[in-house]
Amino acid sequence: MAERTRRGAGLLTDLRPLRHSADYRRVWTGQTISNIGAQMTIVATGYQVYRLTESSFAVGLIGLSSLLPLVAGGLYGGALVDAYDRRTVALWSAMGLWICSIAFFVQALLGNESVGLLYGLVAVQSAMFAVNNPARGAMLPRLLPPELLPAANALGMAAFTLGFSVGALGGGAVIAWHGVEAAYGVDVLTFTASLYALVRLPAMPPPSGAPSVPGLRSVVDGLTFLRRAPNVRATFVVDIVAMVLAQPRALMPALALSVFASSASTLGLLQAAPALGSFAAFLVSGWVSGVRRQGLAVLVAVAVYGAAVAVAGFAATGAAGLLWLCVGCIAVSGGADMVSAAFRSTILQTAAPDELRGRMQGIFTLVVAGGPRLGDFLIGALAAGMGEGGAMVVGGSLCVLVVGVLAWRQPGFRAYDAREPTP
Repeated sequence: MAERTRRGAGLLTDLRPLRHSADYRRVWTGQTISNIGAQMTIVATGYQVYRLTESSFAVGLIGLSSLLPLVAGGLYGGALVDAYDRRTVALWSAMGLWICSIAFFVQALLGNESVGLLYGLVAVQSAMFAVNNPARGAMLPRLLPPELLPAANALGMAAFTLGFSVGALGGGAVIAWHGVEAAYGVDVLTFTASLYALVRLPAMPPPSGAPSVPGLRSVVDGLTFLRRAPNVRATFVVDIVAMVLAQPRALMPALALSVFASSASTLGLLQAAPALGSFAAFLVSGWVSGVRRQGLAVLVAVAVYGAAVAVAGFAATGAAGLLWLCVGCIAVSGGADMVSAAFRSTILQTAAPDELRGRMQGIFTLVVAGGPRLGDFLIGALAAGMGEGGAMVVGGSLCVLVVGVLAWRQPGFRAYDAREPTP
């Protein structure tokens, strides 16, 4: 009985990173709180653009307006992180994000009717995020020992998931209560928790060997490093495979309203399913700290992700009674994505040299943020020719197939051992 209890406890969420470091605990708490407000701003921006234009195309342009700043900010922001004190870069970029939140709030209070202004604010906000996110990722190995990084990355995914679900639901409720200005105001208030955590951090000067001045050369050096870092490169490739081939989020409205002939509440259920699955996986994520074959774990997790999306597609080609199977499979895909992200982040943070971590985190931000946007376009194009269910079956199956090829062609990544991290 005692042995079974110990094994069961090993499945529960590993909270050791929160106990190990007060600095990490403050950063995680601040990020969790601020994520809720940030998601409210995303909901409010889409709502405001649609109310001003009554055009779904105009709402879609919000994502497009953020893409170029993400690319430029991710590449150059990573170079900034490697060249300067990481706490300073994180703090100043966070201040920029806070100013953007205040600007969203003020324009709503003043009754702004310019969609261009909203697009501009989204672009600036995306550029700040593309600098802030690599800085936060590169700080983590300075706050925690390597053996706690998998658990810390699972906690980070939980913070994002909580913000996504609570922020999305709360954003709609707050907008209904007192308009978009109230939702933007919540973001301004909650972001102060993140700022406080960063202010309390110690200095994190750049390591020896880091570029003294960020520029094109340091960006190129980071990209060149990937050519001789097959394991780090593989983490990016695997994520691109999953997000480009089998990301079903663009199909959610059609699945809810056309395929299952249901209502907006079904749309909310489908959109929340990945986050619910991710949070469920987090609750039993204690085992991730004990996994040494982290490359193999990433490959298995992404294969499960693709398979779950494919099965959800089969459910979407059947009768409306298969809605719950579709929702369940999409939730499984969210759980698999959480596991994959935890291990991919850990490999990046431990295998990449400290002087290059900022630039690698910048590329990581590009992949994580840019891949789903390309995936939205691809699966939408497939759905136009074969229907939503067929597009998910094909995309998910292709994801599993390509991951299998990568596993065969990349034996080094398949055998990657966390005890001897090599790029």
